[in-house]
Amino acid sequence: MANAKSSFLDKVLGRIGRLDTEGLQTVVQRLARERSFLETLFNTIEDGVLVADEQGRVIYFNQAVSRLLGLPPEVEAGNIADILPEVDWQKISRSDNVEEAHVTRHEFEIHYPRPRFLRLYTAPLDREATGSSGVALILHDATEARQKTFEAIESERVQALTLLAASVAHEIGNPLNALHIHLQLMEREVKKLKASPAVSLPRMRRKPERQEAPGVIETAQKLEQYLTVAKGEIHRLDYIVTQFLGAIRPAPLQLKLASLNLVVEKSLELLRPEVENRGVTVKTKLLRNLTQTPVDAAQLQQVLVNLVKNAAQAMTTGGTLTLQTGESSDGVWVSVTDTGGGIPQEQINRIFEPFYTTKKKGTGLGLMIVQRIVRAHNGRIELDSHVGRGTTFRIWLPLHEKKPRLLEAKTLN
Repeated sequence: MANAKSSFLDKVLGRIGRLDTEGLQTVVQRLARERSFLETLFNTIEDGVLVADEQGRVIYFNQAVSRLLGLPPEVEAGNIADILPEVDWQKISRSDNVEEAHVTRHEFEIHYPRPRFLRLYTAPLDREATGSSGVALILHDATEARQKTFEAIESERVQALTLLAASVAHEIGNPLNALHIHLQLMEREVKKLKASPAVSLPRMRRKPERQEAPGVIETAQKLEQYLTVAKGEIHRLDYIVTQFLGAIRPAPLQLKLASLNLVVEKSLELLRPEVENRGVTVKTKLLRNLTQTPVDAAQLQQVLVNLVKNAAQAMTTGGTLTLQTGESSDGVWVSVTDTGGGIPQEQINRIFEPFYTTKKKGTGLGLMIVQRIVRAHNGRIELDSHVGRGTTFRIWLPLHEKKPRLLEAKTLN
């Protein structure tokens, strides 16, 4: 079409001096139709198309640009640097020689009129072909493609975790059970040692020559302390294995109508001694007559246990832990708020990644489990954190379970 158009224009320009009024009008009408056709074509495509002159002034943009960048279609666009401040216009317009110029690609994020991830392709205009110099810019909305890429990466991580967790459970689970059993046997022998007659002689004031008993008692007490530490570490290793399995082998949801308030109360009842032992004050703001919603209460309790433990551990010198519930027209929510040190901005983007943790003894799987369970409920997580002031996790859950749409059966006459 480009060659045909050039041939048409060459013919017109070669005969422009010999055209009468009617012939000139015919040429103008044909050019107008071609312009209208091109404008309709550009406004139909989903990618944004802009044309800027050599000074960076936008001389054309299609409707997709208005949608992507929030520009009113009836106003002049202005300068490219004002519309796309993320783009280095000086670098784009640096090549003046069309033969040396080439298509360049840029990627960036915008936050107005809504957060999007855009790919920008730029190419200089051919002065001889177009009659003017400048740059053509094409904006492609790559938000969904990027999200699919992240989901694919997350899926690969989960698959890697599955293999790793299976190996960990097999290689560590059996030795842990054996260690736990032998520690219990050692604990029984220590109790027998403390209860033996030789140990009880000083308290019964029998023969004073048996002076070795106090040393035996001290040894038994030390052994009990060592056993307590060893049992605690075994429980911790067992907890890590359990976290692995919980992260990658999710149990299917058992959805039943329940009040979110009841799940909060049960979770607090389980954790209140541990939280208060840290000197943390617990506050609840539960909405009365909260609408029941289809949830798996056991898995949702696991979500709250993880969030409450994280919140309590984030407050090293006391503080206030607040659990609150509420609802809107399409869902209910529960929030867990602490008055700890908050999460720095550079860590927020990674907080849900597996194995990423800010704790010395953390596994980096707790929040991954939280995210998985919430997604399984078709819910979402909101995170609001301020350094030095605290953090709030808010879990939103839909009021109704999503059901598959069925096509209506049509009877044949």
